[in-house]
Amino acid sequence: MSRTKRMTLAISAGALALGAGLGVTGMASAATTPTPTPSSSASAEATPGTTDGQGMRGGHGKGGVHGAAQAAELAAKLGVDEAKVTEALQAFREANKPTTPPAEGTKPDRAIREAALAKSLAESLGIEESKVTAALEELQTAAQADRAAALKTKLDAAVTDGTLTQAEADAVAKAVEKGVIGGGRGGH
Repeated sequence: MSRTKRMTLAISAGALALGAGLGVTGMASAATTPTPTPSSSASAEATPGTTDGQGMRGGHGKGGVHGAAQAAELAAKLGVDEAKVTEALQAFREANKPTTPPAEGTKPDRAIREAALAKSLAESLGIEESKVTAALEELQTAAQADRAAALKTKLDAAVTDGTLTQAEADAVAKAVEKGVIGGGRGGH
């Protein structure tokens, strides 16, 4: 093998190894970097099929610890038994379970999904749909405020320990607020 071919192969292998290493590092970093977590507030954002992907389960399997807290808060807002809310949420989740994954790059229509959830809960619980919608919106607003506060705390800590500059932290906060990164809620 000629020296030029060996050199080309060595450079190519090095570039490939470097690219793979960076990719693995990026994946590991993404897997270990904490993201703002939903609060224990039930919200339309934390409903099945919305962009946070956790549903009312709160990321701990069906029902889960957070899901139970969310169902409890929604039940308290609506003035109904928590078990009835949990049952209605499970029924909605089962009835609206996607049969196929969405096409790459597409998301389910959030407004349609939230309206369907409110309607389903209203019918299941015997409550006016407008009351359910208002309760879900209140809980969603509280959850967003909690996430914003948690993000601010993390960014402040990153500035304090020198991981980020204040300008970088401000840019991240603005990007999250505007929906450029981190869930795409756009400050709603």
